[in-house]
Amino acid sequence: MGYLRFWRRMKIAPGVTLNVSKSGGSLSLGPRGAKHTISSRGRRTTVGIPGTGLFYTTTGSTGGRAGQASRGRKAGAPAAPAKDPGCAEAGRLTLGFFKRLVTPAGEEAFVDGCRELSQGRYGLALQHLRGATHLTDGAFLAGFLCLKQEQAAAAIPLLEQAAREYRRLGRYFDKYGLALTLSLPITEEIAAHVGPSLRGTLLALVEACQVAGDWDRAHACLQRLRKLEPEDVVILLSLVELLWQANYGNQETCRHIVKLTGNIDNTTPVHTALLLYKARALNGLKMHAAARDILTKTLRRKKGRSRDLMLALRYERALTYEAIGQPRRARTDLEKIYAANPDFEDVARRLSGRGR
Repeated sequence: MGYLRFWRRMKIAPGVTLNVSKSGGSLSLGPRGAKHTISSRGRRTTVGIPGTGLFYTTTGSTGGRAGQASRGRKAGAPAAPAKDPGCAEAGRLTLGFFKRLVTPAGEEAFVDGCRELSQGRYGLALQHLRGATHLTDGAFLAGFLCLKQEQAAAAIPLLEQAAREYRRLGRYFDKYGLALTLSLPITEEIAAHVGPSLRGTLLALVEACQVAGDWDRAHACLQRLRKLEPEDVVILLSLVELLWQANYGNQETCRHIVKLTGNIDNTTPVHTALLLYKARALNGLKMHAAARDILTKTLRRKKGRSRDLMLALRYERALTYEAIGQPRRARTDLEKIYAANPDFEDVARRLSGRGR
Protein backbone atom coordinates (compact mmCIF):
# COMPACT_ATOMS: atom_id res chain seq x y z
CA MET A 1 0.00 0.00 0.00
CA GLY A 2 2.53 2.42 -1.28
CA TYR A 3 0.52 5.59 -0.89
CA LEU A 4 0.16 5.00 2.83
CA ARG A 5 2.95 6.52 4.90
CA PHE A 6 3.69 6.30 8.58
CA TRP A 7 5.76 8.91 10.39
CA ARG A 8 5.82 10.61 13.77
CA ARG A 9 6.02 14.29 14.52
CA MET A 10 7.41 15.32 17.88
CA LYS A 11 7.03 18.86 19.19
CA ILE A 12 9.88 18.83 21.64
CA ALA A 13 9.89 22.51 22.58
CA PRO A 14 7.75 25.55 21.77
CA GLY A 15 8.19 26.29 18.07
CA VAL A 16 10.29 23.19 17.38
CA THR A 17 8.77 20.05 15.88
CA LEU A 18 10.58 16.93 14.74
CA ASN A 19 8.91 14.88 12.01
CA VAL A 20 10.21 11.33 12.30
CA SER A 21 9.72 8.71 9.59
CA LYS A 22 11.35 5.44 8.62
CA SER A 23 13.02 7.03 5.62
CA GLY A 24 14.17 10.25 7.23
CA GLY A 25 12.96 13.23 9.17
CA SER A 26 12.28 16.90 8.96
CA LEU A 27 12.49 19.76 11.40
CA SER A 28 9.74 22.38 11.60
CA LEU A 29 10.81 25.65 13.17
CA GLY A 30 8.78 28.66 14.23
CA PRO A 31 5.52 29.52 15.98
CA ARG A 32 2.12 28.13 15.04
CA GLY A 33 1.11 29.30 11.57
CA ALA A 34 4.61 30.45 10.61
CA LYS A 35 6.74 27.33 10.48
CA HIS A 36 9.66 26.72 8.14
CA THR A 37 9.94 23.01 7.39
CA ILE A 38 13.19 21.37 6.35
CA SER A 39 12.08 18.24 4.50
CA SER A 40 11.98 16.43 1.20
CA ARG A 41 8.33 17.23 0.53
CA GLY A 42 8.39 20.97 -0.07
CA ARG A 43 5.49 23.21 1.00
CA ARG A 44 3.01 21.69 3.44
CA THR A 45 -0.32 22.98 4.79
CA THR A 46 -2.19 21.28 7.64
CA VAL A 47 -5.89 21.80 8.34
CA GLY A 48 -7.75 20.24 11.26
CA ILE A 49 -11.06 18.40 11.01
CA PRO A 50 -13.23 19.96 13.76
CA GLY A 51 -14.12 17.60 16.56
CA THR A 52 -12.20 14.61 15.25
CA GLY A 53 -8.59 15.14 16.27
CA LEU A 54 -7.65 14.48 12.64
CA PHE A 55 -5.76 16.69 10.23
CA TYR A 56 -5.53 16.98 6.47
CA THR A 57 -1.97 17.71 5.34
CA THR A 58 -1.48 18.83 1.75
CA THR A 59 1.92 19.16 0.16
CA GLY A 60 3.12 21.47 -2.58
CA SER A 61 4.68 18.66 -4.59
CA THR A 62 3.34 15.14 -5.05
CA GLY A 63 4.51 12.11 -6.94
CA GLY A 64 3.44 8.57 -7.58
CA ARG A 65 2.82 6.10 -4.87
CA ALA A 66 6.01 4.96 -3.20
CA GLY A 67 7.42 1.44 -3.29
CA GLN A 68 5.28 -1.28 -1.75
CA ALA A 69 7.89 -2.42 0.73
CA SER A 70 9.34 0.79 2.11
CA ARG A 71 6.29 3.05 2.13
CA GLY A 72 8.86 5.87 2.48
CA ARG A 73 9.15 9.34 1.05
CA LYS A 74 11.04 10.23 -2.11
CA ALA A 75 14.19 12.24 -1.73
CA GLY A 76 14.19 15.86 -2.81
CA ALA A 77 15.74 19.21 -2.18
CA PRO A 78 15.03 20.51 1.34
CA ALA A 79 13.37 23.84 1.85
CA ALA A 80 15.74 26.55 3.01
CA PRO A 81 15.05 27.37 6.68
CA ALA A 82 14.78 30.81 8.14
CA LYS A 83 16.80 31.82 11.19
CA ASP A 84 16.69 28.88 13.57
CA PRO A 85 14.49 29.67 16.59
CA GLY A 86 15.54 26.33 18.06
CA CYS A 87 18.73 28.00 19.32
CA ALA A 88 16.69 30.06 21.77
CA GLU A 89 14.74 26.99 22.87
CA ALA A 90 17.95 25.05 23.46
CA GLY A 91 18.84 27.54 26.17
CA ARG A 92 15.84 26.40 28.18
CA LEU A 93 17.25 22.85 28.07
CA THR A 94 20.75 23.72 29.30
CA LEU A 95 21.52 22.73 32.89
CA GLY A 96 24.03 24.96 34.64
CA PHE A 97 26.94 23.65 36.71
CA PHE A 98 25.17 23.84 40.06
CA LYS A 99 21.94 22.49 38.65
CA ARG A 100 23.80 19.44 37.35
CA LEU A 101 25.21 18.79 40.82
CA VAL A 102 21.72 18.12 42.18
CA THR A 103 20.10 16.57 39.07
CA PRO A 104 20.03 12.75 38.86
CA ALA A 105 22.13 11.36 36.02
CA GLY A 106 19.16 9.88 34.16
CA GLU A 107 17.22 13.14 34.28
CA GLU A 108 20.31 15.03 33.14
CA ALA A 109 20.64 12.64 30.17
CA PHE A 110 16.97 13.23 29.31
CA VAL A 111 17.40 17.02 29.29
CA ASP A 112 20.59 16.79 27.25
CA GLY A 113 18.85 14.49 24.77
CA CYS A 114 15.97 16.93 24.34
CA ARG A 115 18.42 19.80 23.82
CA GLU A 116 20.30 17.92 21.09
CA LEU A 117 17.00 16.94 19.52
CA SER A 118 15.89 20.58 19.42
CA GLN A 119 19.04 21.31 17.41
CA GLY A 120 18.44 18.47 14.96
CA ARG A 121 21.36 16.38 16.22
CA TYR A 122 19.40 13.15 16.31
CA GLY A 123 22.32 10.79 16.78
CA LEU A 124 23.64 12.72 19.77
CA ALA A 125 20.13 13.00 21.17
CA LEU A 126 19.70 9.25 21.07
CA GLN A 127 23.11 8.73 22.70
CA HIS A 128 22.01 10.90 25.64
CA LEU A 129 18.55 9.35 25.85
CA ARG A 130 20.01 5.86 26.11
CA GLY A 131 21.13 6.96 29.56
CA ALA A 132 17.57 7.96 30.45
CA THR A 133 15.61 4.89 29.37
CA HIS A 134 14.84 3.94 32.99
CA LEU A 135 12.60 7.04 32.92
CA THR A 136 9.31 6.41 31.14
CA ASP A 137 9.59 9.64 29.14
CA GLY A 138 13.18 8.78 28.24
CA ALA A 139 12.21 5.31 27.01
CA PHE A 140 9.30 6.78 25.06
CA LEU A 141 11.40 9.42 23.30
CA ALA A 142 14.32 7.06 22.72
CA GLY A 143 11.90 4.60 21.13
CA PHE A 144 10.71 7.21 18.66
CA LEU A 145 14.26 8.23 17.84
CA CYS A 146 15.16 4.59 17.23
CA LEU A 147 12.31 4.51 14.71
CA LYS A 148 13.77 7.55 13.00
CA GLN A 149 17.18 5.90 12.90
CA GLU A 150 15.58 2.79 11.34
CA GLN A 151 16.33 0.74 14.45
CA ALA A 152 12.92 -0.87 14.85
CA ALA A 153 14.22 -3.84 16.85
CA ALA A 154 15.74 -1.44 19.40
CA ALA A 155 12.57 0.67 19.50
CA ILE A 156 10.25 -2.21 20.40
CA PRO A 157 11.45 -2.92 23.98
CA LEU A 158 11.65 0.80 24.75
CA LEU A 159 8.09 1.41 23.61
CA GLU A 160 6.88 -1.72 25.38
CA GLN A 161 8.40 -0.35 28.57
CA ALA A 162 6.65 2.99 28.06
CA ALA A 163 3.35 1.16 27.45
CA ARG A 164 3.73 -0.78 30.71
CA GLU A 165 4.49 2.42 32.62
CA TYR A 166 2.07 4.67 30.71
CA ARG A 167 0.72 6.31 33.86
CA ARG A 168 4.13 7.99 34.30
CA LEU A 169 4.26 9.38 30.78
CA GLY A 170 4.68 13.17 30.56
CA ARG A 171 6.22 13.68 34.00
CA TYR A 172 9.56 15.05 32.80
CA PHE A 173 8.15 16.80 29.75
CA ASP A 174 5.90 18.73 32.13
CA LYS A 175 8.71 19.38 34.59
CA TYR A 176 10.80 21.11 31.92
CA GLY A 177 7.90 22.84 30.17
CA LEU A 178 8.15 20.77 27.00
CA ALA A 179 5.08 20.11 24.86
CA LEU A 180 5.17 16.73 23.11
CA THR A 181 2.85 15.96 20.21
CA LEU A 182 3.00 12.82 18.11
CA SER A 183 1.42 12.79 14.69
CA LEU A 184 0.46 9.56 12.96
CA PRO A 185 -0.44 10.17 9.32
CA ILE A 186 -2.29 7.15 8.02
CA THR A 187 -1.82 8.58 4.54
CA GLU A 188 0.32 11.49 3.40
CA GLU A 189 -2.64 13.82 3.86
CA ILE A 190 -4.29 12.64 7.09
CA ALA A 191 -2.80 12.69 10.55
CA ALA A 192 -4.07 11.95 14.05
CA HIS A 193 -2.34 13.98 16.73
CA VAL A 194 -1.78 12.40 20.15
CA GLY A 195 0.25 13.21 23.23
CA PRO A 196 2.48 11.03 25.42
CA SER A 197 -0.21 8.51 26.34
CA LEU A 198 -0.93 4.82 26.14
CA ARG A 199 -2.61 5.41 22.77
CA GLY A 200 0.41 7.21 21.34
CA THR A 201 2.80 4.60 22.69
CA LEU A 202 0.81 1.71 21.24
CA LEU A 203 0.57 3.41 17.86
CA ALA A 204 4.34 3.85 17.86
CA LEU A 205 4.77 0.22 18.88
CA VAL A 206 2.55 -0.86 15.97
CA GLU A 207 4.85 1.02 13.63
CA ALA A 208 7.99 -0.49 15.09
CA CYS A 209 6.55 -3.99 14.89
CA GLN A 210 5.49 -3.47 11.27
CA VAL A 211 8.96 -2.31 10.30
CA ALA A 212 10.46 -5.33 12.10
CA GLY A 213 8.01 -7.66 10.36
CA ASP A 214 6.40 -8.73 13.63
CA TRP A 215 2.83 -8.73 12.31
CA ASP A 216 1.35 -10.66 15.24
CA ARG A 217 2.61 -8.19 17.82
CA ALA A 218 1.51 -5.22 15.72
CA HIS A 219 -1.94 -6.79 15.38
CA ALA A 220 -2.15 -7.39 19.14
CA CYS A 221 -1.35 -3.71 19.80
CA LEU A 222 -4.05 -2.58 17.39
CA GLN A 223 -6.58 -4.94 18.93
CA ARG A 224 -5.78 -3.43 22.32
CA LEU A 225 -6.23 0.05 20.86
CA ARG A 226 -9.57 -0.99 19.36
CA LYS A 227 -10.76 -2.03 22.82
CA LEU A 228 -9.62 1.29 24.27
CA GLU A 229 -11.17 3.40 21.48
CA PRO A 230 -13.57 1.27 19.41
CA GLU A 231 -14.95 4.26 17.45
CA ASP A 232 -11.56 5.65 16.36
CA VAL A 233 -11.48 5.45 12.55
CA VAL A 234 -7.74 6.17 12.45
CA ILE A 235 -7.06 3.04 14.50
CA LEU A 236 -9.46 1.14 12.26
CA LEU A 237 -7.58 2.29 9.17
CA SER A 238 -4.29 1.28 10.78
CA LEU A 239 -5.72 -2.16 11.47
CA VAL A 240 -7.09 -2.60 7.96
CA GLU A 241 -3.80 -1.47 6.41
CA LEU A 242 -1.89 -3.94 8.59
CA LEU A 243 -4.20 -6.82 7.74
CA TRP A 244 -3.94 -6.10 4.02
CA GLN A 245 -0.18 -5.71 4.02
CA ALA A 246 0.45 -8.82 6.11
CA ASN A 247 -2.02 -11.07 4.28
CA TYR A 248 -2.28 -9.68 0.76
CA GLY A 249 -4.89 -11.57 -1.26
CA ASN A 250 -5.88 -13.94 1.56
CA GLN A 251 -9.59 -14.71 1.24
CA GLU A 252 -10.25 -14.81 4.97
CA THR A 253 -8.49 -11.47 5.40
CA CYS A 254 -10.54 -9.96 2.57
CA ARG A 255 -13.77 -11.09 4.24
CA HIS A 256 -12.58 -9.67 7.55
CA ILE A 257 -11.77 -6.29 5.97
CA VAL A 258 -15.20 -6.15 4.32
CA LYS A 259 -16.79 -6.85 7.71
CA LEU A 260 -14.68 -4.21 9.49
CA THR A 261 -15.57 -1.56 6.90
CA GLY A 262 -19.19 -2.59 6.52
CA ASN A 263 -20.83 0.60 7.82
CA ILE A 264 -18.31 3.16 6.53
CA ASP A 265 -19.63 6.29 4.83
CA ASN A 266 -17.40 8.64 2.84
CA THR A 267 -17.34 11.32 5.54
CA THR A 268 -13.65 12.27 5.73
CA PRO A 269 -10.48 11.27 3.85
CA VAL A 270 -9.91 8.62 6.54
CA HIS A 271 -13.22 7.05 5.52
CA THR A 272 -12.26 7.41 1.86
CA ALA A 273 -9.10 5.38 2.47
CA LEU A 274 -11.14 2.76 4.32
CA LEU A 275 -13.51 2.49 1.35
CA LEU A 276 -10.52 1.98 -0.94
CA TYR A 277 -9.45 -0.99 1.17
CA LYS A 278 -13.00 -2.30 1.18
CA ALA A 279 -13.03 -2.21 -2.63
CA ARG A 280 -9.67 -3.98 -2.75
CA ALA A 281 -10.98 -6.66 -0.43
CA LEU A 282 -14.11 -7.11 -2.55
CA ASN A 283 -11.93 -7.47 -5.62
CA GLY A 284 -9.91 -10.05 -3.72
CA LEU A 285 -13.17 -11.94 -3.21
CA LYS A 286 -13.95 -11.53 -6.94
CA MET A 287 -16.98 -9.37 -6.12
CA HIS A 288 -15.97 -6.93 -8.82
CA ALA A 289 -19.38 -5.34 -9.44
CA ALA A 290 -19.69 -4.40 -5.76
CA ALA A 291 -16.14 -3.01 -5.77
CA ARG A 292 -16.85 -0.97 -8.91
CA ASP A 293 -19.97 0.57 -7.37
CA ILE A 294 -18.13 1.56 -4.18
CA LEU A 295 -15.24 3.09 -6.12
CA THR A 296 -17.51 5.01 -8.48
CA LYS A 297 -19.51 6.46 -5.60
CA THR A 298 -16.38 7.28 -3.59
CA LEU A 299 -14.74 9.04 -6.55
CA ARG A 300 -17.60 11.56 -6.67
CA ARG A 301 -16.44 13.27 -3.48
CA LYS A 302 -13.20 15.10 -4.20
CA LYS A 303 -13.22 17.98 -1.72
CA GLY A 304 -10.48 17.64 0.88
CA ARG A 305 -9.10 14.48 -0.71
CA SER A 306 -5.55 14.45 -1.99
CA ARG A 307 -4.72 13.89 -5.62
CA ASP A 308 -2.81 10.71 -4.82
CA LEU A 309 -5.74 9.26 -2.91
CA MET A 310 -8.09 10.01 -5.79
CA LEU A 311 -5.63 8.47 -8.25
CA ALA A 312 -5.42 5.35 -6.08
CA LEU A 313 -9.21 5.03 -6.19
CA ARG A 314 -9.27 5.49 -9.95
CA TYR A 315 -6.43 2.99 -10.41
CA GLU A 316 -8.32 0.38 -8.39
CA ARG A 317 -11.40 1.02 -10.50
CA ALA A 318 -9.37 0.55 -13.68
CA LEU A 319 -8.24 -2.84 -12.38
CA THR A 320 -11.85 -3.62 -11.52
CA TYR A 321 -13.03 -2.74 -15.03
CA GLU A 322 -10.35 -5.04 -16.45
CA ALA A 323 -11.52 -7.85 -14.18
CA ILE A 324 -15.14 -7.59 -15.33
CA GLY A 325 -14.24 -7.38 -19.02
CA GLN A 326 -14.66 -3.65 -19.70
CA PRO A 327 -11.27 -2.73 -21.18
CA ARG A 328 -12.42 0.56 -22.71
CA ARG A 329 -13.56 1.93 -19.36
CA ALA A 330 -10.37 0.65 -17.75
CA ARG A 331 -8.31 2.47 -20.37
CA THR A 332 -10.27 5.69 -19.83
CA ASP A 333 -9.37 5.61 -16.13
CA LEU A 334 -5.75 4.75 -16.86
CA GLU A 335 -5.47 7.62 -19.35
CA LYS A 336 -6.84 10.07 -16.78
CA ILE A 337 -4.30 8.83 -14.25
CA TYR A 338 -1.50 9.10 -16.80
CA ALA A 339 -2.50 12.68 -17.63
CA ALA A 340 -2.29 13.59 -13.93
CA ASN A 341 0.82 11.58 -13.10
CA PRO A 342 2.58 9.48 -15.79
CA ASP A 343 4.71 7.76 -13.13
CA PHE A 344 1.81 6.51 -11.04
CA GLU A 345 2.13 2.76 -10.38
CA ASP A 346 2.40 0.77 -13.65
CA VAL A 347 -0.05 2.93 -15.57
CA ALA A 348 2.34 3.65 -18.47
CA ARG A 349 3.06 -0.05 -18.97
CA ARG A 350 -0.59 -0.98 -18.78
CA LEU A 351 -1.48 1.60 -21.41
CA SER A 352 1.22 0.18 -23.68
CA GLY A 353 -0.13 -3.33 -23.14
CA ARG A 354 2.83 -4.48 -21.04
CA GLY A 355 1.40 -4.01 -17.57
CA ARG A 356 -0.19 -7.40 -17.01
